[in-house]
Amino acid sequence: MLWLSEILMQHHELQSFEELKEMLNRCAQKGERFFRMDVRPPFHDTPENWEDILESVFTTANKVTD
Repeated sequence: MLWLSEILMQHHELQSFEELKEMLNRCAQKGERFFRMDVRPPFHDTPENWEDILESVFTTANKVTD
């Protein structure tokens, strides 16, 4: 299972929500089947609907690898 908090802790270099989306896409393509959002991304550009966006990124990346 892939946790949002783990991505953020392991990748301190991330500076924006856009960078987080790219990293999530890469992580999802490695075969993770489940994604949990346990924290709000701490970036100034995090949109209100961040959960929907990240879920979409994860789901789309998983469809590519199936």
